[in-house]
Amino acid sequence: MSRLQAEHLFKVFGRRPDEAVAKLEGGTDRDELRANGTTAAVIDASFAVEAGQIFVVMGLSGSGKSTLLRMLNGLLEPTAGRVLYDDQDLTALAPRELREVRSHKISMVFQHFALFPHRSVLENAAYGLEVQGIARAERERRAAEALGLVGLAGWEKSWPDELSGGMQQRVGLARALATDADLLLMDESFSALDPLIRRDMQDQLLELQKRLKKTIIFITHDLNEAMRLGDRIAVMRDGRIVQIGTAEDILVTPANDYVASFTQDVDRARVLTAGAIMADPEEALGTTTPDGAVLRTESDVLEAAPAIVTPDTPIVELFTPCSRSGVAVAVTDEDDGSLIGVVPRARLLAVLGEPESGPDDTGTDGGTDAGDAPKILAAGVSKSSGSPEAPEGKVIAGA
Repeated sequence: MSRLQAEHLFKVFGRRPDEAVAKLEGGTDRDELRANGTTAAVIDASFAVEAGQIFVVMGLSGSGKSTLLRMLNGLLEPTAGRVLYDDQDLTALAPRELREVRSHKISMVFQHFALFPHRSVLENAAYGLEVQGIARAERERRAAEALGLVGLAGWEKSWPDELSGGMQQRVGLARALATDADLLLMDESFSALDPLIRRDMQDQLLELQKRLKKTIIFITHDLNEAMRLGDRIAVMRDGRIVQIGTAEDILVTPANDYVASFTQDVDRARVLTAGAIMADPEEALGTTTPDGAVLRTESDVLEAAPAIVTPDTPIVELFTPCSRSGVAVAVTDEDDGSLIGVVPRARLLAVLGEPESGPDDTGTDGGTDAGDAPKILAAGVSKSSGSPEAPEGKVIAGA
C-alpha cells in the first residue's frame, strides 16, 4: 500500500487561481496564463510513494519541484487536488491538525541547513522534539542518538559555525531523524555542498536508509544524484511531471527528447544493471561454446558462464567476463541461486547505444510512468529480441 499519494495537484499563483486551473484542464498553455499575470507552478501532478522508498523529484530551476514538495506537508495549500498520507487527506485538515502531522509524522531537511546559530549542535538536533513538547532529558537523549547515526557523536556541544558545510547538513538530517517521523522531505538538501562532501552525504543517506527504512521524497536538479539515490524518479518540466520510473526506465526509455537530453551524459554502464538488460535463459540453450560444447540445460549454462552475477550487478562489472569468453554471463536469483537470465556479449554492447525517446515531446500528458509500459532494454534490444539468428547448435552464446 502507498504511504503517500498526490492526486491531480495544481498550484497557481496570481489572480483567479481556480479559473486558471479550469483553463489548464481545458488545454490552455502555461505561457498564456503567465501573459495574463498568473503563474502555474505545478500542473496536474499525480504519483504514489511506497513505504520505505526513496522517491526523487528531478527538474531544472523553475520546473515546480520545490513547490510540489511544499504542498506535500501543507506548507503550501494546493489550488486543486489532494495529498493522502496513510489514507489521511492532509489537504482537508484544520491548521492545528496539520501542524500535529508535521510535528510527528513528516520531517523536512532544507537546502541551507536552517540551523540556529545561538543553539549548540545538540540543541539544534533536538529542536523538533522541543516543538513536540518532549521533556528535555528525553529529547537530548534522542538527539544524541540521531547525531551518532549521522557520524557526529562528540560534536554535541559545538556551535554551528564551528562545523563544515557537510557537518552542518548532517545536523539538519539528525534533527529530522530525531523526531522519528516516517516521512522525510528533502529539498535540494545536498546541492549547496562541495562535490566530494555531497557524495559523502549521498553515501550517508543510503547507508541510513538500509537501517531505518524511512519513506523519503528527495528534490534535486542533478540527474546523477537522482539516479544514485532514487528507487523511483519523477522528472518535471514547466510544472508538469513528464515521466515517472526507475533510473533504468528513464535512462533506457526516456519519455521524450527533453528527458533524453538529461540522460545523454550519464554513464549508463554504472546505472544499468544485469537485471535490466538480461535475456531469458532459453536464449543460451542450444548454443555452442568456443570449445564445441552444446549448452542443453540450465546447469550447463551456469557451469560454462564466465561469471555468475545477481540482478543488481552494474553492467560495468560484466565487461571483463564478456570480453574473455564467448559464453553469456549468468544472472541468478539472490535468494535461491536459480538461473533467471543471461547477458550475451551482443546484448551488453547493444545496450550502450543511444536511448530511444518517446514520440511526444510536449510533456503535457500529465506524466508517463515507465513502469506501466513494456520495458525496452536498449536501442533495438528488447525482451522479445535475441541474439543474431543462426542455425541451432551453431550459435556462440554471447555472439
